[in-house]
Formats: sequence, structure tokens, C-alpha cells
Amino acid sequence: MKVLQHISLKPYNTFGIDVTARQLVEVTSVEDLKEVLQKSYASELFILGGGSNMLLTKDVEQTILHINLRGKQIIEENQDEVVVEAMAGENWHEFVMYCIERDFGGIENLSLIPGNVGTAPIQNIGAYGVEIKDTFESCTALDVQTLELRTFNREDCRFGYRDSIFKNEAKGRYIILSVRFRLTKRDHKLNTSYGSIDLFLEEKGIKDPGIKDISEAVISIRQSKLPNPKELGNSGSFFKNPVISTAELADLQKQYPEMPFYVLDEERVKIPAGWLIDRAGLKGYREGDAGVHEKQALVLVNYGNATGQEILALSQKIQERVSDMFNVSITPEVNIF
Repeated sequence: MKVLQHISLKPYNTFGIDVTARQLVEVTSVEDLKEVLQKSYASELFILGGGSNMLLTKDVEQTILHINLRGKQIIEENQDEVVVEAMAGENWHEFVMYCIERDFGGIENLSLIPGNVGTAPIQNIGAYGVEIKDTFESCTALDVQTLELRTFNREDCRFGYRDSIFKNEAKGRYIILSVRFRLTKRDHKLNTSYGSIDLFLEEKGIKDPGIKDISEAVISIRQSKLPNPKELGNSGSFFKNPVISTAELADLQKQYPEMPFYVLDEERVKIPAGWLIDRAGLKGYREGDAGVHEKQALVLVNYGNATGQEILALSQKIQERVSDMFNVSITPEVNIF
């Protein structure tokens, strides 16, 4: 266990927001975690993982509990499938690479997503037609009130679009310690139709792709559109893609026939928030060091010294512009503190 006093959180959040924490406690074992919780009520703590899906708008007076549990292991396997467990503090992309190196399929489309394994189920992270729930087996979490362990299966988690029980009924009640995934060892079910994956494979002359090819395609596409948080502060997609009714879509297409959409069911479609922001003329827009990325309008960036309040104000301006222009509400995907 490591205890740090009055430190900057700039290295601990991918937006690179420079706010101060009164105290940060880093735990590397479940025993350390329980010890901290025995001394402090969970409500007095600020739980921090990889810092990738958050916007800090002020100094943090609560004690920050930095979850840095590490480790990966194979729980069970047969000729067709394998169940792999990763501890909450493992870097998500490194875990994806670990699986691809062993030809474990199912999460290759989620390559290069920032953050740690422990926060992936909370957000039900997803990209290029795949979500965590597709391969999720279970997760082990610690009840912060009773200090008892609980296992959540897929049904327990109530996964939705960028949503789970951990953002709703169970918010603040549990700390995820580890996550298990059921992955394929052969006959991988590849998802290449979403985004530009097929085009990338065609350009490379790859006619019979494997999971490594899919991962490389996703990485290439993401790097061409998304800034590296180590070089330009950001938290990936800032907004969720809004879901509207087919009737609303029909009305919008009268004015914007080129509007892209993805069918969810007979009554609902999903509209790319990035397209709405771009069409509203805000792609590449900048106010001081807070800006909209020039290549991907869904990503807000910190060009150096933006404050969390400045990025929040920019996000609200974007919401207002999109609402005024399309009568469509877009909501943040990131957690705002």
C-alpha cells in the first residue's frame, strides 16, 4: 500500500487535468483494499482506476483510492473455449494483446480502448460492433459496506448501451476486483462489417483474416482518427450515440437525407453523435486549450492547460448546438466529477 499527500492528479487521468488530491492511497492487494475500507466509509473515498472515462472539474478533498490490482490467469479451457481472468488494475489494451497473442478470440475489436479491466464492465465498453457483454463471463466485486465478495454473472450486470448495474442500483456499493471472459480458441466469430474494418482488410489484401488482423485494423483506424492520450489529453468518446425513434429519424431525414444511422430494432435507431457534432460545425472547434478533435468530433481534447471546467463548458455548448439544430439530446459518456 502506498499513501501520497497533496499530489497532482494530472498523471492519473487521461484528460491530463491538473487538479489536486488531498490524499491518494494506492492498493495492490485485496487485503490492502479491505484495510482501507475498514478505516474509512466508502462514501468518504474517491475510487480511481485507469482514469480514462472521467473528467475532473475540481480538486478532490476525498481520499482517492487507486485500484492497482494486477494479474492474469486461465481459469478453465477446452478445445473450443477458454475462460481468462484479469485483475481490475490490468491495462485493458495490454490484456487484449495478451489474449490475441494466445489466439483467444472475442475482444479483438476492443483493441486500443484506454482504461483498465476493472472499469470495463461498469461502462460496458464497446467499439466496432462488439461490447464487453458479448464475452463477459463474470466479475468478482467487493461490497464496500460488508467487505464480502460477490460474483456477478452477465444477467446480474444488466448490461445496456454504455450502461450496467454498476452505474445504477449498485453505484458506489461495489469495487470490481477481477473480470472473467469466455473467449474462443478456434472457429472465431469475426466482426468486420462495422466501421472501416472491411475496407482496411481489402486494402491490405487480406481475404481470410484472423483475430490479429482484426485487431491491427482496429488499431490503425483508431490511431488515424483518435488522439493518443499520452500526447493529447482526452477520454476517448465524450458523448454517447443518441438513440431515437424511427419516426424521429424519418422527420430528420427530410432535412438531412444523408444522416447515418444504425438500426437497433423496429422502433429505434442509433445516430452517430460525432456526425451530429460535425454537421453542427464544431469539428475542430477550440476555445483556449479545450477543443473538439479535428479528426473525430466525438472526442474532446485538452491541448495542454485546459481545466475540467473549461472542457465541461465546451461539452455543454456542443449539447446546446446539437439540440438546437437537430432537436436531439446527446449525453456524456464520461463520468464528470
